[in-house]
Amino acid sequence: MSRLVAAGRAAGLIGTWLGVATTGAAVGFAAERYVMGRSLKKDDPHAAEPFGTLRGEPRVVATDDGVALYVEVDAAGEAGDGLTLVFCHGFALTQDAWHFQRRDLRGSARLVFWDQRGHGRSGPLPEDSELSFQRLGTDLGQVIDAVAPDGPVILVGHSMGGMTLQALAEARPELFGDRVVGVALIATSGQKLDVSGLGLPGYLGKLAGRAAPGAVTVLARRPHLVDHGRRMGSDLAYVLTRRYAFAEGGSPRLVEFTAMMNAAVPFDVVATFFPLFGELGAAGALPALSKVPTLVVAAEHDQMTPVRHGRELAESLTDVEYIEATDAGHMVVLERHELVTQGLRDLVARVRRGAGAPRRTSTRVAAVKRPAPAAKRPKRGKGNR
Repeated sequence: MSRLVAAGRAAGLIGTWLGVATTGAAVGFAAERYVMGRSLKKDDPHAAEPFGTLRGEPRVVATDDGVALYVEVDAAGEAGDGLTLVFCHGFALTQDAWHFQRRDLRGSARLVFWDQRGHGRSGPLPEDSELSFQRLGTDLGQVIDAVAPDGPVILVGHSMGGMTLQALAEARPELFGDRVVGVALIATSGQKLDVSGLGLPGYLGKLAGRAAPGAVTVLARRPHLVDHGRRMGSDLAYVLTRRYAFAEGGSPRLVEFTAMMNAAVPFDVVATFFPLFGELGAAGALPALSKVPTLVVAAEHDQMTPVRHGRELAESLTDVEYIEATDAGHMVVLERHELVTQGLRDLVARVRRGAGAPRRTSTRVAAVKRPAPAAKRPKRGKGNR
């Protein structure tokens, strides 16, 4: 009996870790905001931001294996050169992760946003199908073929979206330099990631590392264990979501928004995608990517795709602007949205000016001021009751 209890506790712990660290569960966030964010909310510049409300013209792209990919298109406004920007979101997110870029770039070009298979409003993963980055790259290619069949295209990818973009470059290099005229790779990697531990500290990270692949597979068949872990760990959920996705001291509203997107992804999808990151290898994409102007953005405190991966990716390319965002984590597209958006504006301007002589990597390290922490009250003692 004691073994059964211990096994249940272990499953709960692993479920908490996986359900929180991998999907950022939103259960219990109301209490968490009260405990941890109430005093900060008045200082949160994003407290009233209408996340998830920006919508475009809906489209559905049917893939060759029968998945209905949900796509939205924002018209180009007065921009008449036919340029289209296609945005590819990251793991356990949706197209709404591009909220700020969508808000601030509307009208500057035609914008295309899509949900990757199994995510957001797109259809579920087909039964008995084999998932790979090659499959995701094929999906992206079919989105381009369907909604941007003519004219120049800039591809923008964050995290897994950047890996998807690289998979397309490897599979269809003829697109790059012809149809695809620019690329932005944001908080992403072209090499195998260490999925053990997921950035968790000390003993918990070691435990997670030993349990990871097998535990994900087991829990995919028992999603109720994950849900139980979420219910038990709302405080931990907030802390870990902030830890793996943001730099310390970031906006509570951004943490909550990210967690809501994460939690909407079914756990069986999480379990299917999870192993891919330990198998990543995109060196074959470099020749195609080197044909076009490229923006690479890395974040100093990224716990998911280490900043050195961004540096090495930029060093492997020819015509590239490299931006390293200090005081930012994996969700740099939200946390340092103004920096990312300006980088995209600069990339669009480079493309519109036309290809010049290839230039060497430039580096721009950007800092941001955080609100000063509130002064701590003195501890109560005999002299200050």
